[in-house]
Amino acid sequence: MPDELHPSQDPVDNAPPEAAVAGAGKTGGLGQRQKAWLGMAAVLVALTLLMLMPTGSVDPNAPPPAADPAAAPLSGVDSGLSAVGMDAPLHFALKDVNGVDVKLASFKGKVILVNFWATWCGPCKVEIPDLIELQREYPDQLVIVGMDILDEWSRVKPFADNLKVNYPLLDANNRKDVEDAFGPMWGLPTTVIIGRDGKVAKRHSGIATKEQFKEYVESLL
Repeated sequence: MPDELHPSQDPVDNAPPEAAVAGAGKTGGLGQRQKAWLGMAAVLVALTLLMLMPTGSVDPNAPPPAADPAAAPLSGVDSGLSAVGMDAPLHFALKDVNGVDVKLASFKGKVILVNFWATWCGPCKVEIPDLIELQREYPDQLVIVGMDILDEWSRVKPFADNLKVNYPLLDANNRKDVEDAFGPMWGLPTTVIIGRDGKVAKRHSGIATKEQFKEYVESLL
């Protein structure tokens, strides 16, 4: 499953207890006010159901409605229903960890693996050693681009130096235009793979293994 876009927060358990309802019986039964609220809620539910019922007659022999493909849930590995086959958004230029502007269009002609991640994202950090090895195996045919989002950019360079990351890490924080262009983002990590023709070839939501990445890349070489 993909990691959530924001780190979790500890729940707060010190909420004040509910006040006792006046008129409640000694045996713990419902008070008059509670019964009145329950009765009103039941009436509202009944009225809502009546309003939602179809007014016309239903033909028992009518075929079932066709499924809406856009409403189908996406699995961990999806085909990028809204993006596969389309031109990838390579018009962006973003700064790397050294403050240098990197143009995505400069990578066109190679397979481009764009990996959206963050330093706080556990599954993202699991993927990175595999991505380093993959970049090492295909130095001339593949370029991996790490898009850091929802993060503190100052943490990225020390992180990259510690792991000896061998591919560009770019600052996409507070760049909703980048997220929208490569989206939808269901969580982190999210990977978009672009063919040598500059078109989106595959999307992967959630953590992936090196074998999966390698299969995606080799199918485009």
